[in-house]
Amino acid sequence: MNSAPKNLLYPLVALILGAYFLFTGLVDAKGFLAPLVTAIILALLLIPLANLMEAKLNRLFSSLLSTVLLLLFSFGVFILLSFQIKNFVDDWDKIKETMTPKIEQLQNYAYEHTALSSEDLEEYKKENDIKSMLTSGGNSGQKAFNFLNSVTSFFSNYLLTFIYIFFLLNYRRRFKIFILKLFSNQRKEEVKQIIDETARVAQFYLRGKLILIIILSILYSIGLGISGVNNYILIAVIASFLTLIPFIGNIIGMGLALIFGYLTQGETSILIGVILTFTIVQFIESYVLEPFIVGDKVDIHPFFVILAIILGNMIWGVMGMILAIPVLGILNVIFNHVPSLKPFGYLLSTDEDKD
Repeated sequence: MNSAPKNLLYPLVALILGAYFLFTGLVDAKGFLAPLVTAIILALLLIPLANLMEAKLNRLFSSLLSTVLLLLFSFGVFILLSFQIKNFVDDWDKIKETMTPKIEQLQNYAYEHTALSSEDLEEYKKENDIKSMLTSGGNSGQKAFNFLNSVTSFFSNYLLTFIYIFFLLNYRRRFKIFILKLFSNQRKEEVKQIIDETARVAQFYLRGKLILIIILSILYSIGLGISGVNNYILIAVIASFLTLIPFIGNIIGMGLALIFGYLTQGETSILIGVILTFTIVQFIESYVLEPFIVGDKVDIHPFFVILAIILGNMIWGVMGMILAIPVLGILNVIFNHVPSLKPFGYLLSTDEDKD
């Protein structure tokens, strides 16, 4: 009578333990895996460009040129953002002067309509000042070292990602043959189809997202510029890149625009302009741009998109949130082509015809 529950208990315990060690391993291996997975996704995006260049160049130079073009594009984005950030820093004193009365208004509103009081806020500030003195006193050198270490780590991973991209593009045929050699001759055609479709999913999704980011940057810049927002190009570009994080990115982008628009300048017309800009642009994105540019190539149910974003954030932070959707889309292609995994493909899919 008790054999059935026991038979179910052991696989369940094994599944939970396996999932725990898998996610723990992914977190610990972030420094190695995050640049590599990012490089794989970006290399899949560059394959059509590399193939086009191979008509006139050999594979080595076409792979190198494709990687350099992507590197230069990323440099261009960094330069654009750095100029906008410099303008923001230069205007900080003026922004701080404008924000101060707005923050005071919010505090007074909180005192009048909540249980908070000015004494609570002062006590909280004192406690945090004491903690800050105890934890940071004499540790300025350590903070500077940690900051330098973070910057060095970022640029090391950044450059390492492009080195990976070059080698992945240059040796992509060898990697493909290696995967095919792992399977029997009867299954090689099926495996080849899975590889090709996986590459198409990643290329279609990332190429569509890149075009979408460029269009959204232009639309946001126009709307925020007309609304009178300072540093509107910086806000527009950041808000556009945040759309790489589904659902959450749009909310964060609008929040940043409201903070750096209304709070820093304090005009009601700017508040209305920001809200109208994001409402109209997000409507255009959802109902016009997204279906035609990105489409439904990454066929993932919204519920599992949200779960993937949360897990990605827990494992690799912001990078995990960005990589979650293309990685899940690639896994879904594999699920739909492997008979024993097709139930998972059905579960992740939004296709009603499978019901």
